[in-house]
Amino acid sequence: MSEMNQALDNDAAELKKMGYEQELHRHMGGFSNFAISFSIICILAGGISAFPLALGGAGGASIGIGWLVGGLFAAIVALAMAQISSSYPTAGGLYHWGSILGGKGYGWCTAWFNLLGLIFVVASVNFGAYDFFFKGLALPILGVDTSGFGYTHQTFYIALFTAIQAVLIYRFPKFTTKITDLSGYLIMIIAAVLTLSLLAYNPNPLDFSRLFTFTNFTGTEGSVWPASEGMVFPFLLGLLLAIYTITGFDASAHISEETRNAASAVPKGIITSVVYSVIFGYIMICTFVLVLPDVETGVKNGFGFFSKLLETLPSTLQTVLGLGIFLVNFLCGLACLTSTSRMMFAFARDRGLPASNTLRKVSPTLKTPVAAVWVSAMLAIVATLYADAFSVLAVGCAVFLYISYIMPTAAGILAEGKTWNHKGPFNLGGLSKPIAVLAVLGGGFLIFVGVQPPNEKVLYVTIAMLVVMALFWFVFGESKRFKGPPAIHE
Repeated sequence: MSEMNQALDNDAAELKKMGYEQELHRHMGGFSNFAISFSIICILAGGISAFPLALGGAGGASIGIGWLVGGLFAAIVALAMAQISSSYPTAGGLYHWGSILGGKGYGWCTAWFNLLGLIFVVASVNFGAYDFFFKGLALPILGVDTSGFGYTHQTFYIALFTAIQAVLIYRFPKFTTKITDLSGYLIMIIAAVLTLSLLAYNPNPLDFSRLFTFTNFTGTEGSVWPASEGMVFPFLLGLLLAIYTITGFDASAHISEETRNAASAVPKGIITSVVYSVIFGYIMICTFVLVLPDVETGVKNGFGFFSKLLETLPSTLQTVLGLGIFLVNFLCGLACLTSTSRMMFAFARDRGLPASNTLRKVSPTLKTPVAAVWVSAMLAIVATLYADAFSVLAVGCAVFLYISYIMPTAAGILAEGKTWNHKGPFNLGGLSKPIAVLAVLGGGFLIFVGVQPPNEKVLYVTIAMLVVMALFWFVFGESKRFKGPPAIHE
């Protein structure tokens, strides 16, 4: 028996221990697992579109210091999640972890927060791909006048992008994996070329003190934040750049059942995608600050800051970078929709969703969950129909995902050494509980920052979700109907 076949048999046997048969096609290697999370994090998406959130907070210090603080929090959360993923490598990972470590009701809540967060991720990425990088960057570079584009154009193009992504995912799964792998390389290459080009064509001397200078820009022209006193709160608001950008790395867990040697490859994919994104992203966004004419002008330009930076480059280079950045943002949305559909499939497989019998079906020839792909796509399109879509979707997806990240992590603190005795190849050993505690505290802090004004709408949605979930669980009988994953009721 070949080494690959042996690995596939081992993965299928591990999955069977948790009560599931191998239905999805296990065709991904370790790099593909890394690439999907790295593509969703995509520093060329959130690192650009959410940059004004940080700069309009505490100025350059929100970049030079804030990114590192937010990145450290994300890395700690990733370490804690990676250890659990090594123990339980299944599609829909966080839902299973929450159920196994905290009980079926706890896992059910984890699943809903994770699923809504993932739908918001697809919606926010495709909204940004259209608004910032298609209408605002790629089309103007090609000479198309977009000044007359309105809500109809927005809805049409977002729906078109999402539909194309859905077709690729369900109809051409192997090709989708290859272009997602390509996206991983493109992000690093384009980010490097962009950074070097901005530095090479910058006519002014670099002032590195900008990166560590605190200036309260809240309430000023161009800043999205209402006026706030002092420096602490504006700095905390600036952390949303890192929170929104460095998220979505749960995708490595959601494609566990399509990854070979999943117990080892998945935790590695989670950790390396975060670490590489923190490093490459930091260099890139620091360059943005350094080549701005001045920080105040950068704040005034708001979301138009990036177009102003590209104007300093030769036209051919502008075209190549602009089109390349739009392409990786489209591929980012593709990876997001892949992750969302696998989560929906896994939750439906355990009867956790309406129409579960349909959503859990896998194409016998393509080995993809067709209904889950299309329902995920349609829900993401609907989420973008709200007029103030991007800010609510961007912050909302980060908040909901981090809630779903810290829920199983918190349960693991209490379960470790008791009901959780099985550890996978990636084991934190004596650091396990300290890292988990830091992950819960850090993740909780990031969530708190994410629901501050003007993002209080995210708090309202969160409260509404809790109320609706409580009604379904306690009043409408979901607690009796839902059995949870097989591993908790064998």
